[in-house]
Amino acid sequence: MIDYKAAARTMKDILGLKSEPVAVKFFERMVSLDGFVVPSDRRYCQVLMGARHGKKFLLTADNIACPAAAWALGLKEPPPTLSSGEMPAKMGIFGSPEAARNTLNSMSRLPMGEYKMVACCPLSEAPFEPDVIVIESDVEHLMWVALAYAFDTGGRLEFDTAILQATCVDATISPFLRQKLNASLGCYGCREATDLSESECVLGFPFKDLGKIVTSLERLNEKAIPRVRGKTIYKALLSRKD
Repeated sequence: MIDYKAAARTMKDILGLKSEPVAVKFFERMVSLDGFVVPSDRRYCQVLMGARHGKKFLLTADNIACPAAAWALGLKEPPPTLSSGEMPAKMGIFGSPEAARNTLNSMSRLPMGEYKMVACCPLSEAPFEPDVIVIESDVEHLMWVALAYAFDTGGRLEFDTAILQATCVDATISPFLRQKLNASLGCYGCREATDLSESECVLGFPFKDLGKIVTSLERLNEKAIPRVRGKTIYKALLSRKD
């Protein structure tokens, strides 16, 4: 049994996170969770933002504001202007409806109607076993999480993104369905609608990998992380006269 509070504290302390790792849970039926709020007209990326700042939110078909996220989460069918690619093209995200439609058709999505509710809260306060852990933070922080994920096995990591639906698809649904870590550079929606800064990106991984990531971060913090952050080699270069 993983101690969620201890895991979150370890990640925050080692990485220097300024906000909370977020626990995300999909529910096949509507349930009541103490302390969780059902906000009105909220985007998934905004619910995630609230959770990383300490809030507990529930998202359903009735209160989700973003049609693309609602479609991806299987909560609502998309409006024709979205599924045709017309909406993203009019927003200037893609050069044509065809290009937008090509991207939308490549998206990973939850089966329509399979889940009725999504819960997001700080990992340290999760009253359930999460499906996915999402971290929004500086690129250097996410680099160490990704390296911790591969610490025991090595190899190369492949990140799957369309630079569209970064928080809902790239960092949440993709890790859930594929059971693999995934990272994204962000997207139009989350960068306009949330406080995600220019230097921050987003990463998600399945709950099953939480323990190994925390343990590997502790190992990385024995030598690699302090040395890199100390910039020993760079400081030596600055001291040279040539």
